Amino acid sequence: MSKILNIVIMALLFSSTAWANEDGKQGVYFVMPSNASTHQGEVHLVMAVNGMAVQKAGVLKEGTGHFHVIVDGGFVAKGSPVAKNATHIHFGKGQVEAKLELPDGEHTLTLQFADGHHISYGAAWSQTVRVNIK
Repeated sequence: MSKILNIVIMALLFSSTAWANEDGKQGVYFVMPSNASTHQGEVHLVMAVNGMAVQKAGVLKEGTGHFHVIVDGGFVAKGSPVAKNATHIHFGKGQVEAKLELPDGEHTLTLQFADGHHISYGAAWSQTVRVNIK
């Protein structure tokens, strides 16, 4: 395939707001990184949702929301706001891809979907993976 065709295909894939996960269940999941993966310095995140659409923060529309990544912590209870601090990273511009720098060692990354006002959709709309940084 030509380099230009590869770029176009990747752009289309990463601009999608909904991906079909392996079992077709509604929820969120990491396309990248995979569970128990090892990384040098930073982790490339690709986040996906099945059953809702990604929408920028500030817009409250049924069936939509945006991603948050919680470093070394678990999901946020349904109906609770997602904190905004060094370990609760907001992707309120509707991002589905990012790079995350972490210190060396093992970490958990919890992907959490929340509405336009950062109110969590709960455990059913979260996924946790382990990563190792060297």
